[in-house]
Amino acid sequence: MTSSMTTVADGQDQGPTSRLFRISPLVRLTLLSFYSALTIPLPILAIATQAPISPWIFALGLVLGAIALYAALSEQVVITPTTIQVAYPRWVPSFFRRGWSLNWSSIQALKPRTTGQGGLVYYFVTAERDRAYLLPMRVAGFAELVRQVEAYTNLDTSDVRPLSQPWMYLILLSLTLLLLLVDGWAIATALTGSIPSF
Repeated sequence: MTSSMTTVADGQDQGPTSRLFRISPLVRLTLLSFYSALTIPLPILAIATQAPISPWIFALGLVLGAIALYAALSEQVVITPTTIQVAYPRWVPSFFRRGWSLNWSSIQALKPRTTGQGGLVYYFVTAERDRAYLLPMRVAGFAELVRQVEAYTNLDTSDVRPLSQPWMYLILLSLTLLLLLVDGWAIATALTGSIPSF
């Protein structure tokens, strides 16, 4: 049986027997930094090159994009003795990110699916087979989350692995820091008027 519980109050007490898993801080830091590195120079370069699009439109779009990314990375997984719930803080509108809740007793299988990049993700399948429920794979404490799933469902999770290893995010974070240095150079060059207009 499913329910429409989709929001979790920030700092809300989930009860003594519940567990709360959030997106890994490394994942959040890496993706937010990468977004910043890709977008911060755009309004300044728009001014420097006299682009036909207003830099204020650039800036507004980038702020809205940052909010959307931060909202997506605020995903939370709440586990209780009876349910598993994927939810978002109350400030995240349900039309943007909708969570879900499942009773452990309704879960029949955990099915793997191959992603477009060749990785594996896993979906919970219920008796109703009305939809598939994606197992969050970027949470901190993923191994413990999988142990909880196995304990409550008696499903074999021995083959379940994280979608991406921490070292992959560390490499991306290192490259992002280099990109931020290039951003600094590009911004400094734009402010001194060295970038030609096209």
